Amino acid sequence: MDRMLYVAMSGAKQIMLAQAVNNNNLANVSTAGFRADLDAFRSMPVFGPGYPSRVYTMTERPGTDMSAGALTTTGRELDVAVNGQGWIAVQAPDGSEAYTRAGDLRVSVNGQLETGAGHPVMGNGGPIAVPPFDKIEIGSDGTISILPIGQAPSALAVVDRIKLVNPLQRDMEKGVDGLMRVKGSDAAPDATVSLAGGVLESSNVNAVEAMVKMIELSRHYETQIKMMRVAQENDVAATQMMRMS
Repeated sequence: MDRMLYVAMSGAKQIMLAQAVNNNNLANVSTAGFRADLDAFRSMPVFGPGYPSRVYTMTERPGTDMSAGALTTTGRELDVAVNGQGWIAVQAPDGSEAYTRAGDLRVSVNGQLETGAGHPVMGNGGPIAVPPFDKIEIGSDGTISILPIGQAPSALAVVDRIKLVNPLQRDMEKGVDGLMRVKGSDAAPDATVSLAGGVLESSNVNAVEAMVKMIELSRHYETQIKMMRVAQENDVAATQMMRMS
């Protein structure tokens, strides 16, 4: 059968993969601190006898868009956003250390400080545990202070300090869980990274661009399907000609 069919089929498959990446970005347009995945198409030559007149298409994820999202003022005492460059250290589901820009923090029923997605926030000695409190404050350096239940306003106690890091972007990669990791080892704390309280960083996904791209990819997919139909029609016509001869 003509290679045209295989080329069109591979193109449709790779477009579906690119559409999946774009749809995931669009689905996280309201996720705090989300970093959009990038995708790109690359031409791959068709190896074999004959002239190199056809190419396959391959979808690649060259990296992650590291640009910052917009800041939204919430006034909530547990909402924080990283000022400029930097990341908040959290514990990934597999127990390893990972990094996020999501500052929608909360205290679980077990007294553990975690992100809105349920990832424990890392402190000086591991995941941060917060005793029962009447009031909680997070300083610009990540220091967590609480007013224990029933204590006077002057009895503020320091519980722990959020681990803030600032590794080189080229050393970071995004995992399937949406968290960032440093290649090879964990990042060291960086005292220059600061937090802004009562503020959340939104996703850096542009909803309009993602919608337009979704429509473009749909049109490209339809084109590949039409090419497959043309290949089928050519095959039928060639079979008829052979029967006539």
